[in-house]
Amino acid sequence: MTDRILILDFGSQVTQLIARRVRESGVYCEIIPFNAEPQRIRDFGAKGIILSGSPASTTAEGSPRAPDLVFELGLPILGICYGQQTMTRQLGGEVEGSDHQEFGRAFLDIRETCALFEGLWQPGERHQVWMSHGDRVVRLPQGFRVVGTSEGAPCAAVADDARGCYGVQFHPEVMHTPDGAKLIANFAHRICGCAGDWTMAAFREQAIAAIRAQVGPEGRVICGLSGGVDSSVAAVLIHEAIGERLTCIFVDHGLLRAGEAAQVVEVFRDHYNIPLVARDASELFLGKLAGVTDPEQKRKIIGNTFIEVFEEEAAKAGGADFLAQGTLYPDVIESVSFTGGPSVTIKSHHNVGGLPERMRMALVEPLRELFKDEVRDLGRELGMPETLVGRHPFPGPGLAIRIPGEVTREDCEILRKADAIYLEEIRKAGLYDAIWQAFAVLLPVRTVGVMGDARSYDKVCALRAVTSTDGMTADSYPFDHAFLSAVATRIINEVRGINRVVYDVTSKPPGTIEWE
Repeated sequence: MTDRILILDFGSQVTQLIARRVRESGVYCEIIPFNAEPQRIRDFGAKGIILSGSPASTTAEGSPRAPDLVFELGLPILGICYGQQTMTRQLGGEVEGSDHQEFGRAFLDIRETCALFEGLWQPGERHQVWMSHGDRVVRLPQGFRVVGTSEGAPCAAVADDARGCYGVQFHPEVMHTPDGAKLIANFAHRICGCAGDWTMAAFREQAIAAIRAQVGPEGRVICGLSGGVDSSVAAVLIHEAIGERLTCIFVDHGLLRAGEAAQVVEVFRDHYNIPLVARDASELFLGKLAGVTDPEQKRKIIGNTFIEVFEEEAAKAGGADFLAQGTLYPDVIESVSFTGGPSVTIKSHHNVGGLPERMRMALVEPLRELFKDEVRDLGRELGMPETLVGRHPFPGPGLAIRIPGEVTREDCEILRKADAIYLEEIRKAGLYDAIWQAFAVLLPVRTVGVMGDARSYDKVCALRAVTSTDGMTADSYPFDHAFLSAVATRIINEVRGINRVVYDVTSKPPGTIEWE
């Protein structure tokens, strides 16, 4: 079995970044809640454990604790921020609230060497880190020593080399700690002894073997193909495993980008020779969306209608034993709330929820262990074209959530043209791969304009482009004004129905990437 690290999540918003850094070092890892059953922790077979940060305070009554088993297994442990504090308290140290809080950039003074710093930081040096804490460790458990301090944290980095336990008050997983990824790699490789052999080539072989074992020699699989990266990679991987026993079903809901439906058919039916059923259901979807303005209701209508159409086409295709979905790891990480309450739903996600139970099929989810960027790497490993695996994310409800208010066929056509021009200009400028996601939005707002010496009264197009590593947080892309001006001119001149273009500079948070 591949070496692995276990991450216990105490509710931090950046726990997923810890997992990404571990995997970037070539080591497989998973995230589970801090209150998971001890047997689950034992059965995982980890070579080391990382305790995440948390919005909680260890000084508060009822604050979360790591299971005692974590400290009884004799495995190396890395505590990050809250993880350091709860490790300290649970092993006999002391944590207290402080008037000197640290949020944002800080500097770590290296006092002593340790295995975590090996080959990276030396005593007497000062290095930038990222802090986010109010409490701090003030007394260490027996066997621990201070190896780094900051202005607000006298125990900013601590070590017990004999037990392989290390704690840092700062966040090495975020990009604002420049050497953070190397520190996490040190923990995984030098301290835990992980081989670092988790690669996409290895994952591909393991996944194909797992699919064959699950489906068996005669099982048949159907896959709902959206044309996006996730379902496309899942389909190609499954086809490599079981060949003609996979049938893909592509439902065109009339809310796709320009030329997208034709591209899906060409790639999968013609290039990969994968059995494909393509259904144009645009009239059905747009008819059900008529007069609907609430974004959540639009999502539900699209999701439910997709299930109906998918069921019809699956029945025509003769049914199957298994349903394939492009579920990713962020979708299956168990949401954890340090208060024990439910997580807040920002917006529902389009998926085929309810479909497996109604159709009595087992699920095949070969990507459920991967993050988005890892799925792209797998697609490249499978030899898929960059035009497909490198595409920006596209939501399941498609253009419906990029047209605030009622969705009509006319508005879809207007938006499709504007979006195509925008993406074409981004590609011409060589910026496509530098941007996480870019798209146009058609606003339910009309403005007065002057076109050809005549008054116009048309709609507003908003442009959105963001940079991100995982979609959890995002910043607007800093286009120069000349680029935006050129795009606006093309859209207004070439797309009838738009007479004004604006650019969205909102970050996430407080906004979301999509408009609805």
